[in-house]
Amino acid sequence: MNVTITDAADRHRFEAHIDGSLAGFAEYMRSDKLVVYPHTVVEPAYEGKGIGGALARAALDDARERGLPVLATCPFIAAWLRRHPEYEDLAYQNRSRVSD
Repeated sequence: MNVTITDAADRHRFEAHIDGSLAGFAEYMRSDKLVVYPHTVVEPAYEGKGIGGALARAALDDARERGLPVLATCPFIAAWLRRHPEYEDLAYQNRSRVSD
């Protein structure tokens, strides 16, 4: 199975295609200071075949290349990030020094 991941910037998501068919996507909201990954979808026919992981890796590699911290509100991307410590440096850290 040959998976192709592309950045569909006009739709604000990374898309996974297999033989021309959309297998899944990871949505994003990106600024010049942060990227947020709120939602990931893998089509039922492709579940359990590594599509979600391929999307997560591509999305996080893109964030690293852009020098952007990642706020993963999508449960799948957040869990994937925790399981791959080589990406933990990308996780957004609140740096506020405000206290009550």
